[in-house]
Amino acid sequence: MPKTPSIAHGLHLDSLLAHGGGGFDAATGAIVPPIQTATTFVRDETYELVNPGHIYSRDDNALFKKTEKLIAALEGGEDSRLFASGMAAVAAVARIVKPGGTLLAQSGIYWGTTLFLRKMCARNNIALVEADASDLQSFQDEIAVTRPDLVWLEVPSNPFLKVADIKSIANQCKQADALLAVDATAATPLILKPLSLGADLVMHSATKALNGHSDLLGGVVTTDNAGSEAWAFLTEERKLAGAVLGSFETWLLLRGLRTLALRVERMNRSAQVFAEHFENHPKVEAVLYPGVKSHPHHELAKSQMTGGFGSLMSIQVKGDKTAALNVTGALDLFQRATSLGGTESLVEHRFTIEGEGSGIPENLLRLSIGIEHCDDLIADMEQALTAI
Repeated sequence: MPKTPSIAHGLHLDSLLAHGGGGFDAATGAIVPPIQTATTFVRDETYELVNPGHIYSRDDNALFKKTEKLIAALEGGEDSRLFASGMAAVAAVARIVKPGGTLLAQSGIYWGTTLFLRKMCARNNIALVEADASDLQSFQDEIAVTRPDLVWLEVPSNPFLKVADIKSIANQCKQADALLAVDATAATPLILKPLSLGADLVMHSATKALNGHSDLLGGVVTTDNAGSEAWAFLTEERKLAGAVLGSFETWLLLRGLRTLALRVERMNRSAQVFAEHFENHPKVEAVLYPGVKSHPHHELAKSQMTGGFGSLMSIQVKGDKTAALNVTGALDLFQRATSLGGTESLVEHRFTIEGEGSGIPENLLRLSIGIEHCDDLIADMEQALTAI
């Protein structure tokens, strides 16, 4: 039997990804894993499982386990669990906090997460505290005073691209006996590894760059302490609540992961060039991207992130809501759509999506940089800015 590449062989992550976390299918020799669509598994005449560990596909799915093992390796963690969407993963982590507990969440993060946490906490008698995690001393003081059960960070934050000091906050969480969960969707595990900085849990919306092709919903949570009470809760929550991926979606995710290293390399490089080009543009008020030296958290980002600063950024055009919408309307190559991390570049006017009360400036455009040629992306934005 030929040898198959595996995590145990100590390969570079790029090589591991290219082989989908392992080589050919042992049963057939196929270099691509098969999609098992069965939901249940047979027992023999004595009612013993024919294949131990395979009872029901909600939890017993070979593609789940293969993909989870690969993502855990990317994160430098022990174990991962896939969920039906990024928000399903967020919800599972948030439910670690029991009624009467306290959840401290970074302010100015993805609006869907903020809205869910507000509603969930209100329904379940959980105290929700929102604070700016990029103000390290103030946030650490908040942890010391509120002594939360769970601290939720988003690094870099979406859409303001703020960068929190994960290591320092993790140390403060340990002193307060609080769990630290980090949403690192915008960075990907190739750029940022929160577990290595002291986080207890790291979450990704697999819908975004992990899959990278805008054709599935998925989420994943990873830990480096699979024996913890929190992880036991999460694994049970995934199994019993049933917020799992389908077999085909898991297969698509594993396929997308094969090209993650190449896509991240291209997208990060283009994002850096794009951000630097428009940083001092006469029609741009600000470029929000941790890769530019003018970003207030640039040095912190450099200390936490490797190989780039992600493919998500925001720009604030000079002008009001109308000016921002005129720019989006004039774009040709950038697609006007909600999401990030795909091969195609996207633009979104976040104020239109979130509305009043969210704190989003009316002139802010969130950009997801794809794999197109960077010169074409720059030219498209240049011509669109002539609309103001």
